[in-house]
Amino acid sequence: MKRKIRKVAVLGAGVMGSGIAAHLANADIPTCLLDIVPKELSEEDVKKGLTKESPAFRNKFALMGIENALKARPAAFYVPEDARLITPGNFDDHMHWLQEADWIIEVVMENLEIKKGLFKKVEEVRKPGAIVSTNTLGISIDAMSEELSEEFREHFLGTHFFNPPRYMRLIELIEGKSTKKEILSFMTDFCEWRLGKGVVFAKDTPNFIANRIGAYGIITVMRTMVEDGYTVEEVDAITGPAMGRPKSATFRTADLVGLDVFAHVAKNVYDNIEDENEKKEFVVPELITKMVEMGLLGEKVKQGFYKKVKTEEGSEIYSLDYNTMDYIPCRKVDFPSLKDIKRMEGLAKKLKTLVYCEDRAGQFAWKVMKDVLLYSARRIPEIADDILKIDEAMKWGFNWELGPFATWDAIGVKESVERMEKEGEEIPENVKQMLLSGKERFYEKKDGKSCYFDFKKSDYEEIEEKSQIIILPSLKEREKLIKSNSEASLIDLGDGVACLEFHSPINSIGAELTDMMSYSVGEVEENFEGLLIGNHGRNFCVGANLMLLLMGAQSQQWEQIRFMVQQLQGALMRLK
Repeated sequence: MKRKIRKVAVLGAGVMGSGIAAHLANADIPTCLLDIVPKELSEEDVKKGLTKESPAFRNKFALMGIENALKARPAAFYVPEDARLITPGNFDDHMHWLQEADWIIEVVMENLEIKKGLFKKVEEVRKPGAIVSTNTLGISIDAMSEELSEEFREHFLGTHFFNPPRYMRLIELIEGKSTKKEILSFMTDFCEWRLGKGVVFAKDTPNFIANRIGAYGIITVMRTMVEDGYTVEEVDAITGPAMGRPKSATFRTADLVGLDVFAHVAKNVYDNIEDENEKKEFVVPELITKMVEMGLLGEKVKQGFYKKVKTEEGSEIYSLDYNTMDYIPCRKVDFPSLKDIKRMEGLAKKLKTLVYCEDRAGQFAWKVMKDVLLYSARRIPEIADDILKIDEAMKWGFNWELGPFATWDAIGVKESVERMEKEGEEIPENVKQMLLSGKERFYEKKDGKSCYFDFKKSDYEEIEEKSQIIILPSLKEREKLIKSNSEASLIDLGDGVACLEFHSPINSIGAELTDMMSYSVGEVEENFEGLLIGNHGRNFCVGANLMLLLMGAQSQQWEQIRFMVQQLQGALMRLK
């Protein structure tokens, strides 16, 4: 019998639980969302005329979860109407609903005993064969299920979504000792095809892959900031897009996650690893401990490393001065290296320039990057069997443009290792052996296909291309390019379908992109069955090249502007 997911039950209606339920609704899957019954009536409940027996009171937390998901920005639902697919309930009255669920997802508090107690209740009502998973940040999968039946454990695994579930591509799948391979395979296909996720297989180790590397990196940044006397603003200016990381950089990201959550993630590693040297790396920084004690938890309490302050001029963003623990107006950051790399094309060139620059930004970037690269290499094969899993986890879970090993390639493996050795760093044995074998890159191209260096085989392994994922640069290298100019390309995807790819600066529409639109319509009408418009850019399209129009207006080239507008309108109408 072919397995299907027709109904899902999500246990826990907090930010993650409600976000997961919303994304399941986006995929047109009926979902019940359960949480605890509140202990007491609030004043607002009394004003509404509710009693302790009222469904609106008993289902209060689940209803709040759905309401919060509807209010979430960015939007948790594709369209608000999808919320109708979520049925709110509670653990006391509605656990029998789990009898109809094909997949049960636990998303409650990060406490082993609480999770174990809930799973015992789940085991009493779930139908045989139903998949059960946990969204834990990093608690052991086997520890949660050790007291449950063999049949339960065979269908139990970790499905670690990242927040917000609709937008973050990563889902880490973690199998337990008893998890059936067919369950892991089914969930892989379901998460990729139905939920649109990038699946990374993680081992049942503390914090799995992304949070293990990510927490280490954040602690390294904080420690270096305090030791070397950088400001919060300086660190975020360095560790954002300049290093291929999100605009939220380090501390805005920490505020979004929550400082208490981050402290818990770090402590979970500290408590569950045996290597004393590594334990030292995961001691929660004193600054974080102090902030948590003061209630400076981040965005959820409107104050963390940053705080919005009302002034005479309006609202302003203040930053934390960690020496005095006071909030002050954000200070201007002025590093020559950051100005220089803004004018450069390509992240690899920017990274290499930054870490080999001798100003304070370059010194900081090198110090924290070096530590993360070395740590990532040391964690193979403990947390992942290969470099690809670590790189994909960091790209999809933390929005890094390049994972640690692709970053290492960008700055030069041999060159950077020589510098590390001069600075007294111990190079991981796997990296040393790779260099001794004559290989100087973690990733290579062979016959137009991407390969990664496999430490176990001491050779390059081809990266599997999934049929549902289209990599346009790879198709171009295999001579699937039909026509191209500086702003756009037409590519043969196979099966009678062509792709119009935008690749102008920030994907703005200029004259050459307009020309390629018109050409593509004619070519597809003549030789293809269909046309896809898509690209791998950060922005699908930002609209017209307004700078080009401004320059034309300043030069009073009205006829040229009229012609450009007319050409674009014609191309768009042909596409329509």
